[in-house]
Amino acid sequence: MTGQLEIDSLIDNPDIHVIVCCGSGGVGKTTTAASIAVRAAERGRKTVVLTIDPARRLAQALGLRELGNTPKEVEVEGFEPSGQLAAMMLDMRRTFDDMVLAHAGPKRAQEVLANPFYKTISTSFSGTQEYMAMEKLGQLASEGTWDLIIVDTPPSRSALDFLDAPQRMSTALDGRMIRLLSAPARGGGWGVRKVVGAGIMLFAKAVSTIVGGQLLADASAFVQAFDSMFGGFKQRARKTYELLRSSGTSFVVVASPEPDALREASYFVERLESESMPLSGLVVNRTHPVLAGLPAAKAAAAADGLEARGDAPLATAVLRLHADRVAVHERERRLLARFTKAHPNVPAVSVPAMPSDVHDLSGLRTIGERLAGLP
Repeated sequence: MTGQLEIDSLIDNPDIHVIVCCGSGGVGKTTTAASIAVRAAERGRKTVVLTIDPARRLAQALGLRELGNTPKEVEVEGFEPSGQLAAMMLDMRRTFDDMVLAHAGPKRAQEVLANPFYKTISTSFSGTQEYMAMEKLGQLASEGTWDLIIVDTPPSRSALDFLDAPQRMSTALDGRMIRLLSAPARGGGWGVRKVVGAGIMLFAKAVSTIVGGQLLADASAFVQAFDSMFGGFKQRARKTYELLRSSGTSFVVVASPEPDALREASYFVERLESESMPLSGLVVNRTHPVLAGLPAAKAAAAADGLEARGDAPLATAVLRLHADRVAVHERERRLLARFTKAHPNVPAVSVPAMPSDVHDLSGLRTIGERLAGLP
């Protein structure tokens, strides 16, 4: 691989305030984010890790019973004097509710929160989870409490969902249907007719027939009550997008040595580069390094010889295990070489597979050491 990703240099840089761990699901992204956070706190950074993973294993690994929508301090021995660690898990609905309460007047806020249409979109609208992750990131950054924020991004079906979320949400709020639904409030009840004429009234009637008049009425009422917040919504989306592109943010792409995961990682790298977003490098989890220099063919031949003589069954098993391990290592090496050829300027670090799942701080520390290139 080209260049080594220097995790310690990244987390020790006082100009870096946000590290975003992104990649497909199931590649160890959440564990990587938590391990970087633990190591950063131990090296003196005041760190918070924001995870999107609802699994309780992260809370348990950090010694907490559960994670909530606000940072909870993690008590760990061995921090530098200024180091501190907190963790939180995104609650999509709670974050949306808090945003409404913070940016709408009391009356408007209650109208929005009580609206059936809002209750639906706040939990199931396409892109809501990704956008709310960015909303929470913006909140944490603006508070100024933490000097390093580690973000574990949602496992998206598309590698671009997370990066697109702020822009997509902002575009949606400028969409034609949104303007039509909010038009009555802006035009004294006749806005739709004034803006688009009688044709849209037939369209609205058809939509009402298909989705139900009450749903359409709830949607219109929601948009009208939410209308005063549109500007702030879009402004924060733009500000978050600017934060993601700033020199104080660093992206770390996480993958496993499998074709699909590396293909997804490649998409991320290309998108980050096309958007001029700051990419630090690639973390390849669960690799299988070879501990001895014996080639697979020689190990297999020696095992065959021992087996034919009926000698040393334990040595035979070890040799066959080594041959299998070498074959896995060579396969991973070829896959990673293909990635490196496509992205020769992306630094990388490999993290060997652990004997068991990481379930405590000791395991997170070990992963952190491997990320830092320590044996």
